[in-house]
Amino acid sequence: MTRIKGANVLVTGGANGIGKLMGERCLLEGAANVVLWDINEENLQKTTQEFNKKGYRNVHPYIVDVASPDDIEKTGTEVLLDVGNIDILFNNAGIVAGKKRFWEHNRKDIEKTMSINANGVMHVARVFLPDMLKQGHGHIINIASVAGIINNINMSVYVASKWACLGWSESLRLELEEEMGDFHVTSVTPSYIDTGMFKGVKAPLLFPLVQPEEAVDKIIDAVKKNKIFVRLPDTVGLVPILKGVLPARTFDFVAKVLGVTKSMDSFQGRPKDEMIPEKGKKVSK
Repeated sequence: MTRIKGANVLVTGGANGIGKLMGERCLLEGAANVVLWDINEENLQKTTQEFNKKGYRNVHPYIVDVASPDDIEKTGTEVLLDVGNIDILFNNAGIVAGKKRFWEHNRKDIEKTMSINANGVMHVARVFLPDMLKQGHGHIINIASVAGIINNINMSVYVASKWACLGWSESLRLELEEEMGDFHVTSVTPSYIDTGMFKGVKAPLLFPLVQPEEAVDKIIDAVKKNKIFVRLPDTVGLVPILKGVLPARTFDFVAKVLGVTKSMDSFQGRPKDEMIPEKGKKVSK
């Protein structure tokens, strides 16, 4: 059982969406410190002030670009000095390019998506894992996606990034399980979560939009119980089974009938209003 009470927790993408909700839940559970990483300074300040008004003074916000390994290493060192070792790491930050076909993506779309969704989670974990290993315990939660287990039209680059994230997450779990200590990795594979990131998508049959609060409830419960997977909604668990037993063309047909391949046709996403801040700057509380 992973204890959140008394733990140092870090959440990437912690200024809004399920990142913000997971941070608040950890505060409610009695975390010693909650470190919030986000690239959006305005949202980070608002979230920190909101938590402070609720009486939480153990919130530590940092502006971080998880697409930058240098930024991750610099800010990670600051966190270790300011707060101490991280016990629970939520790799939550992610983006979706929101393009149509693969060939409509430009170089920046591809590099940024892979840098955040795939490389970013690895670099963040790499910074904090050595101290987790020294202290003999740690729990890493990687927010992947059902896109990590099912191919889809109009999101090929996002799918690639989440397949990479999920494959790495599972391999990391096996490696840590061979170490002497109390180490855990939880891989989360949600369908579309109703946070605004996938605004405009049409939820497929059997895979309704997941409400953020429901997602956070299941993720936090999984952390406490050291679960290996969190699938949201539960019907996502059918995907690997169907892919394992059906011929590829038959599975493609089933996905089409369920509306999976048309789900991104009306995609809008969040407005592009993110601020690009000074690297590694800590936000005033």
